[in-house]
Amino acid sequence: MADLSFYVSPLSEEIREEGRAEGRAKSILIVLGARRIDVAHATREKITACRDPELLRRWLLRSAVIATAEEIFGEDAPSEQ
Repeated sequence: MADLSFYVSPLSEEIREEGRAEGRAKSILIVLGARRIDVAHATREKITACRDPELLRRWLLRSAVIATAEEIFGEDAPSEQ
């Protein structure tokens, strides 16, 4: 019988989570592109570097209604003090 322990290991779950995050980041960029919203390199980098699934979910929802790519970060943007 084959050893399937890898598929339920913490490492495999981490790999799946990374894949989900990459997929959400790509989805955000696809939505922005479909809406013909220009995305600056720094904004694109911030989106693709993010690995927080909840944050990416919020950004994906915002990508459908914002006017500029920078607005995607909304309240998630760090405040300048």
